[in-house]
This record gives sequence, C-alpha cells and structure tokens, in this order.
Amino acid sequence: MIKVLIIRRIPAGKGKQVLPLFRKLRSLAMEQQGYISGETLQNYNDPEEHLVISVWDSMEKWQVWLGSRERQQVQEEIDAILGSETEYTVYHHGL
Repeated sequence: MIKVLIIRRIPAGKGKQVLPLFRKLRSLAMEQQGYISGETLQNYNDPEEHLVISVWDSMEKWQVWLGSRERQQVQEEIDAILGSETEYTVYHHGL
C-alpha cells in the first residue's frame, strides 16, 4: 500500500473555479483499480495550501492512474487555473 501526498496552492478566489475539477478528478480516481481512499485537508496556518492524501494498493496502480490521459487532461486544467504545478510525493510503510 502507498500514500500519495498531493499539494496544491489555491489562491483566494480560485476555489469555486477549481472545485468542480477536483470533484471530477476524485470521481475518476474512485473508479480506478487499486484506489482505496482519499481525503483533502486545508493548512490551518496557510489557507491557500491544500493537501490531498490518496491511498492506493500499489505503486504500479498509482502510476497507471498518474499516467492516464484522462487524469492528465483534468490536472492540466487545474494547474492552468491555479497558475502552478501540483506536487506529488509517494510514501510507503518502511522498516
């Protein structure tokens, strides 16, 4: 199992514009083989920073989703509205 931490900066006034795209992305992810769960958090001290924790049953299945054209199209729309690229970091249970 892996956890993917996805960080986005959502400038004030852009939230309503990107919310439908976030919902679409989550809905599409939920249909993917290997998707387990996801949650979105807002930084208490920096309200523009949002963290998505996406849980997958394997790195391979996450990579299939990450590389899918369907996901990339929605992500490109999100990044264009936000004016910055989304950051991804993958974690797994180590030792």
